[in-house]
Amino acid sequence: MSLPPCPKCSSEFVYQDQELLICPECAHEWNPSEVPEDDSPTAKDANGTQLNAGDKITLIKDLKVKGSSMVLKIGTKGLIKRIVDGKDHELDCKLDGAGDMMVTAKFVKKA
Repeated sequence: MSLPPCPKCSSEFVYQDQELLICPECAHEWNPSEVPEDDSPTAKDANGTQLNAGDKITLIKDLKVKGSSMVLKIGTKGLIKRIVDGKDHELDCKLDGAGDMMVTAKFVKKA
């Protein structure tokens, strides 16, 4: 009987304890019969709405662009290309009139 590798660290040294599979290297425990959750990054807009790649957004505040004299005005529309894990800039977007840019999710709303 072959057990699947650990989903967290890909270790081959997994063992079974009743219904759970356990990885001795990272101490991750999981039930192989349950569907694994998607670990992709998530972001919520200023209203608490879940944002996904491909969503259209609108800026809710004027934002200064670092290293530039450009200001993104309130109401600027954009398209989310992808969502990344980050401390402050979670959304990789294409904004009208500004091009590709990283934006903080709390300064946008879903259009």
